[in-house]
Amino acid sequence: MKPDRDFAWKLFREYNESESLVHHGLAVEGVMRHFAVLFGEDPDKWGVIGLLHDLDYEKYPEEHCTKVREILTEQGVDEEYIHAIASHGWGLCSDVEPVERMEKVLYATDELTGLITAAALMRPSHSVMDLELKSVKKKFKDKRFAAGVDRDVITKGAEMVGMPLDDLIQETILGMREVADSIGLAMAE
Repeated sequence: MKPDRDFAWKLFREYNESESLVHHGLAVEGVMRHFAVLFGEDPDKWGVIGLLHDLDYEKYPEEHCTKVREILTEQGVDEEYIHAIASHGWGLCSDVEPVERMEKVLYATDELTGLITAAALMRPSHSVMDLELKSVKKKFKDKRFAAGVDRDVITKGAEMVGMPLDDLIQETILGMREVADSIGLAMAE
């Protein structure tokens, strides 16, 4: 089965209650949709994969990227989706290598959305709408800022996607702006 957005959202919410994880899932979904459009691919498919990428993280953190295979297989989800989702943890908690462009984008942007979220929250506006590339690059270089974000994964991901790091960051910011309301990073009124 190729899951649609409604199916993915219901399943995601069944396994995730944490507001920060929900916002992260929605951010990655938005970024994946943005990159799909950028590359002339299917934004619905890419978005569903982005939304479901951390499906197992809240309930099964020690089995992240492996438990998801079991959950999605039981739901009858196509292997293509399962492989893509499992590949985002390549070298960290998964031995599934990102091969397709969609998988490489997910690998590259997952950690990056966390860094961008942290950078946006440090701004007076608490928004991604006025966040600029240079601010994120400055935070990227400061290893103490958002110390849990693996910069090597982001750099390696940019290379895998075939984009300069600056372009990857800028496009990820733009993707997050498209969903700023739903991830709590819109401008305060």
